[in-house]
Amino acid sequence: MRSRNQTPRRLLPDGTPLYNRLLGALPAADYARIRPHLQMHTAVVGKPLQEHGVPVTDVYFPNGGVYSVTAEMRDHELVEVATVGREGMLGIGVFLGDRDGAGRTFLQVPDGPLPSMAVRRFVRESARGPFRDVVALYAQANLLQMMQCSACNALHDLTQRCCRWLLQTQDRVESNDLLLKHEFLAIMLGVHRPTVTAVLGRLQRSGLIASRYGCIRVLKRGRLEAASCECYGVIRAHFERLGL
Repeated sequence: MRSRNQTPRRLLPDGTPLYNRLLGALPAADYARIRPHLQMHTAVVGKPLQEHGVPVTDVYFPNGGVYSVTAEMRDHELVEVATVGREGMLGIGVFLGDRDGAGRTFLQVPDGPLPSMAVRRFVRESARGPFRDVVALYAQANLLQMMQCSACNALHDLTQRCCRWLLQTQDRVESNDLLLKHEFLAIMLGVHRPTVTAVLGRLQRSGLIASRYGCIRVLKRGRLEAASCECYGVIRAHFERLGL
């Protein structure tokens, strides 16, 4: 996923630099038309933005941070089914014709404001050529990501999957310090917190990361990539191929 270190040419309604890839990919005239309809929010870590089966009233375009879409089991255990950062949007099901939430969605790693658009306006705008094309590309990339993650969860060990997730998170926040609690990482990986703590402990003893409550620091990016499975590179290639 491309760097945000370059100075962006566009601003959000509150004057914040625009880093969201979908909005940034729009022609200038299309973004100028959409910009007044964006509302700015400050998301709270762990607080749901969308719930499974509940009508979606707004879609969101992360300008930073990492958001998780999770599935809830009958015993109330949560497991992550999709991860979204500034390359995408929350509520992609609306574009595909489903206005009910497809999972519980919330902020996992904070970094930046959260623009939103009312569903009615989004449906109208995404029926037009440039916006429709950009959102359709993201829908494709998101599907490929979910397919690869499903295969990864079935075939690769927990340490590999944990390394993949840390790399994907670092790509999105562009910092060596990931503000991430162990219990949230457990949800992302579909395991219990003590298991995550044990895996992070092994990575720390190997010198790849430094872990303390609420923060994981990446120390050896290259070694973390080597310890990850192939899925990190495959997912990244999907988004780059589609221009996201």
